[in-house]
Amino acid sequence: MKPAYRFDFNSSNFFLFLYKWRKALILISCVAVLASLFFSSPLFITPKYKSVVIMFPTSTNSISKALLAESFGMKQDILEIGEEEQAEQLLQILNSNEIRSKVINWFSLMTHYGIDSSDRYRNTRLFREYEKNITFKRTEYMAVQITVLDKDPQLSADIANAIANLVDTVKNHMIRERAMQGFRIVESEYLALSMDVQRKEDSMTVLRKLGVHDYETQSEMINQQLAIEIAKGNTRGVKALEEKLAVLADYGGAYVSLRDDLLHEKKQLSELKAKYTQAKVDAEQVLPQKFIVNNAYKAERKSYPVRWLIMVVSLFSSLILAILAIISIENLGFAAETGPGVKKKARPESG
Repeated sequence: MKPAYRFDFNSSNFFLFLYKWRKALILISCVAVLASLFFSSPLFITPKYKSVVIMFPTSTNSISKALLAESFGMKQDILEIGEEEQAEQLLQILNSNEIRSKVINWFSLMTHYGIDSSDRYRNTRLFREYEKNITFKRTEYMAVQITVLDKDPQLSADIANAIANLVDTVKNHMIRERAMQGFRIVESEYLALSMDVQRKEDSMTVLRKLGVHDYETQSEMINQQLAIEIAKGNTRGVKALEEKLAVLADYGGAYVSLRDDLLHEKKQLSELKAKYTQAKVDAEQVLPQKFIVNNAYKAERKSYPVRWLIMVVSLFSSLILAILAIISIENLGFAAETGPGVKKKARPESG
């Protein structure tokens, strides 16, 4: 048989119950509100100010492709905003150890967070505070948001803006490190080919001094003139032309080979020079890697803790717990009154 309870808490009985215990519930509510206001005061919770930077990533990494190279087909738009992939890359850079280390050192965060530098687990505590107060996330519009909480409103804004500026430093450093290696490879090939072309040009100059200027044309003209001089019987003229033919015979092959090689290598050198110029630009020049939408500024009001929210949560939590406690007490009391050990009053006998 189910135990009988004193109260059946339907809506009407519940409101009667609340009215019956109104004084106790009002007292508990007042205590909860006052306690929440007291324990959320600066005596117990340090107020913090929030600063936010919102920025979009860029879509281009190579300056030469965006500005110089026609040979790459359609140029990339240097003003184009990046998409999801670039936003994820930017988030990964923001979470890098390099940015974290620079921010910690620049703003002396170990001292600012009150961490003992001799503590065995100082770095663990420092990184935990850093991650708790400095967060990064992607917005619904594919922008990246930097949020900094700190007890000093100006320092909060300074840290947020410094992190945004470090994005360019870190990403450009990564790009330039690889671009410089590529530039050195192209530079080595370009200089080697330039020197080879110059050597062949010098050899061509020597051949021209020997009288070889255009092998095919010269051979044809000298042979025609030789036939004329032979027909005239001009022995001296024939001898002079034969000497020129002998020079062509000795150096003509070398001239043709050098000339053809030079034409091919000069074409290669022209193409390599374009790559050299592009690689040099990528290695030596930098561009911003983000579009800033909002810079951080000194907050005028604290963002943490939200005292009204703490008060509301505390109030409702205390009321719910108080009601549950009163119900339990009343049910326990009623069970004690109607339990098997309680004597029942005897019914009067009927006449």
